[in-house]
Amino acid sequence: MAEKILIIDDDVDTLRLVGLMLQRQGYEISAASNGSQGLAKALEERPDLILLDVMMPDMDGYEVARRLRKNPVTLTVPILMFTAKTQLDDKVTGFEVGADDYLTKPTHPTELQAHVKALLARSAQKEKEPSEVVTASQEHHGYVIGVLSARGGLGVSSLASNLAASLYSRTQSDIILAELTPGQGTIGMDFGYQNQKKLTELLQGTVAEITREKVESSLTPHNSGLKLLLASDNPRDVTLTSQVQNYETIIARLSALARFVVLDMGNGLPAFVQKILPLCSECIIVIEGAPGTIQHSKLLIDDIADLKIDRKTIHVALNNRMRSESQMQLSQVQEKLGHSIAVTLTPAPEAFMQAARLQTPAVICQPTNMTSQQFLKLADVILEREKTPQ
Repeated sequence: MAEKILIIDDDVDTLRLVGLMLQRQGYEISAASNGSQGLAKALEERPDLILLDVMMPDMDGYEVARRLRKNPVTLTVPILMFTAKTQLDDKVTGFEVGADDYLTKPTHPTELQAHVKALLARSAQKEKEPSEVVTASQEHHGYVIGVLSARGGLGVSSLASNLAASLYSRTQSDIILAELTPGQGTIGMDFGYQNQKKLTELLQGTVAEITREKVESSLTPHNSGLKLLLASDNPRDVTLTSQVQNYETIIARLSALARFVVLDMGNGLPAFVQKILPLCSECIIVIEGAPGTIQHSKLLIDDIADLKIDRKTIHVALNNRMRSESQMQLSQVQEKLGHSIAVTLTPAPEAFMQAARLQTPAVICQPTNMTSQQFLKLADVILEREKTPQ
């Protein structure tokens, strides 16, 4: 089978002439006229070599090379930078971002053919040798926070959203809020996004298809500064929670894309949550001050600990959503739960109603509200824990 060469260049004449010349040498040629298109083709077609121009309008060749080298799918594909830039610094930059070879325009066809042939031969030799492949589990991990409850309706999505917004407010760094409950999505609707299918698509594909690039392209930017991975609200998608390996890979990819990743895990301990929890830096259990909920939450904490997860990384948020005399006092809740309470959230129905109208977290629309301040304090505590990992 002919070796495939992908040419990424915004110059139509270069694409045509170089492509024709290499095609005559027996190579299969694919072409892309900009960096974004080139990245997509590289991931889809898995070429044997990439011929990459530097000066392109939408994304220069240096950035394309950086992204190619960050993705496991294209990590080892040889890159030959082919450009009119002749300064030594330009060449050094090319090699620093991952180029294997560098040619300046114009060049003689024989020289280009020789470089292409040498790179392909070197790549073929490397494939015969043992090598390490960067997998999702080997990528750099950010700080991952799982939020869940013993049963539904306790405010898991609300806490996850406002905690993520609070972390962004404090750090102005990349924060991802991921809703992991297909068929039961609410965050998308709360924030004004309809018919969300990105999580569904990731869960429906194979593990190999869940590349860093694909996960990154599945994130939806929100005006709060957060990046969102949203679950669908189509009830039949709930069956996708059985895709446990996909979930593990998705979380590993997400944690390589942001400083903090806040996961809305829904309620209970389905198989995918049991697999994801060990990937979390900590988890937050949302409870309310009602005897039945406290008993269920106590059992949930015990079950999580049985997964070999340190109890010190399990934190509890007491969410008092309504003003009621029936709510138990903090000391009573802690005694019955047998676990300390990390944060108590006071009722703020007006703030949350306004947040719903504005399609944003309450922390954003009413930052001085008492409950918003409690979310911000929780973020401060997490920032301290991030600095001193257990």
